Amino acid sequence: MPAVWIPAALTAGLFQAWRTAIQQKLRTRLSVSGAGLVRYLYGAPVALLLLTLWLALRGEGVAVPGWRFLAFAFGGGLAQILATSALIAAFGHRGFLVGTAFSKTEALQAALFSIVVLGEHLPLLAWLGIFCGVGGVMVLGLAGRTKGLAGIAVQFAERGAQLGLLSGALFALTAVMIRLATHEIESTSPVSQALLTLAAVNLLQTLMHGTWIAWREPTTLLLVLRGWRSAVPVGVLSACGSACWFLGFATAPVALVRVIGQVEVVFTFGFAHFYLREPVHPNEAIGLALVSIGVVLALIGVL
Repeated sequence: MPAVWIPAALTAGLFQAWRTAIQQKLRTRLSVSGAGLVRYLYGAPVALLLLTLWLALRGEGVAVPGWRFLAFAFGGGLAQILATSALIAAFGHRGFLVGTAFSKTEALQAALFSIVVLGEHLPLLAWLGIFCGVGGVMVLGLAGRTKGLAGIAVQFAERGAQLGLLSGALFALTAVMIRLATHEIESTSPVSQALLTLAAVNLLQTLMHGTWIAWREPTTLLLVLRGWRSAVPVGVLSACGSACWFLGFATAPVALVRVIGQVEVVFTFGFAHFYLREPVHPNEAIGLALVSIGVVLALIGVL
């Protein structure tokens, strides 16, 4: 298993937390759907540029993928659109940090999907790392906001939590679909597989989501286009982060990539407090420690 997936997952976590923080600020000016569109509309040109530069650097081309690739890319792209919309909607109910925390059950859901769909199996330490990491993000998300098991049960029943959990399930499904898509590409380079998949997915997402908004929210589409100065950074960070995620999915089991990528929560914590000015709760240090321990356990389990 190429070790490149580890730095790729760590870097993806940074890019994703940074992009989501900026995207949350866009939510004050755009609808949920509009804030989601910017990552694809402005990310697609960046994805194409990254693919072009990489292929030029290597002096190679790639075989044209078949219908199975397109089916997996379409399915993964649609699942990611729905996941992003659910996550942004969760922010409106519970805030940036809480919405992200519930969506981070994705690592556990990805492990379960991987077993069923891909037949992937993980070592015991990796499973311990997943549960530890999920526990950590839940502590982060609920710190200072609830007391006892009964309080936690109440939180799970709230709309924001349900949207966060749905987002996590859809992101997990996205990861599985992307892994299947990358393996449909005939290339000796995982980077080529990842970047071609990213370019195809972003173009399909722009077509799907753009058409929907043009039909249902034409005013939002105009706002997205007029606000390009604020939206371009979201697209750049989204494309760079997704390139790292896709590289990870092309070279390692989905669940391992996602559990290592949970360092995103540490970055999210920083952005939430220093960029979005959300308040600090004392117990959040425990959550950060659990996330960090989960990442370490997963790394020990596979190295």
